[in-house]
Amino acid sequence: MQWMRFSHAGSTGFGLLAGDFVQVHTGDMFNDPQPTGQQLPLAGCSWLPPCQPAQMLGLWNNFRAAAEKNGWAAPPEPLYFVKAIGSLNAHGRPVPVPAAYDGRVLYEGELAVVIGRTARAVAVADAPAHIFGYTLANDVTALELLQRDPSFPQWTRAKGFDGFCPLGPVIATDFDPAAATLRTLVGGRERQNYALADMFFSPAELVSRISHDITLQPGDVILCGTSLGAMPMKPGTEVQVIIDGIGTLANTYG
Repeated sequence: MQWMRFSHAGSTGFGLLAGDFVQVHTGDMFNDPQPTGQQLPLAGCSWLPPCQPAQMLGLWNNFRAAAEKNGWAAPPEPLYFVKAIGSLNAHGRPVPVPAAYDGRVLYEGELAVVIGRTARAVAVADAPAHIFGYTLANDVTALELLQRDPSFPQWTRAKGFDGFCPLGPVIATDFDPAAATLRTLVGGRERQNYALADMFFSPAELVSRISHDITLQPGDVILCGTSLGAMPMKPGTEVQVIIDGIGTLANTYG
């Protein structure tokens, strides 16, 4: 199943994507949602982020190929940061150029985990039961801010500008990342193509490990990190993050 959130005729809602239509549901997406019987043409709806997280966490150095090329050691535990909630963005919406920063801005195509049940100190074996599904993310980053002050790496600011976390377009609940590949197209040219199985820490391991630090709630999102091919983008460039079985997340920078 593929769940989505939308706006239509001045109101917001959620439902199941069914071809060119959305089958509207009511209640709680994560707890026994009920079909209303209403079916809306997708063409008349605007995409919203597929969930409303209270927390968005992102992974650094979670792919072996990128670590090997850059000379990074294999991490003994997940290395993660916080993406500000104000950075949340939707499929099809522009990613704003920051007014207070004029340096390089990177795209980073990623798989994202959406939590479906409260997770607190869960075991790896139990973690899949706490995953609602998977969506796509672009972890946009103001590269030159990260190490601009040698006394304080600015992860939160560099990755937290308004609109710097496009998610979507849907949450796929019947998706197995173990055999999937992510591609990122920039201006129509493929720039990233990597296997999700190359992660140091699988989605289940991430949910388990992070839940021992932070209680995760339904709707929270974990960005699984990116691999080779993340590069700066120019204003006016469209970035498409693609995983077969989930779809395509497309946004234009600027």
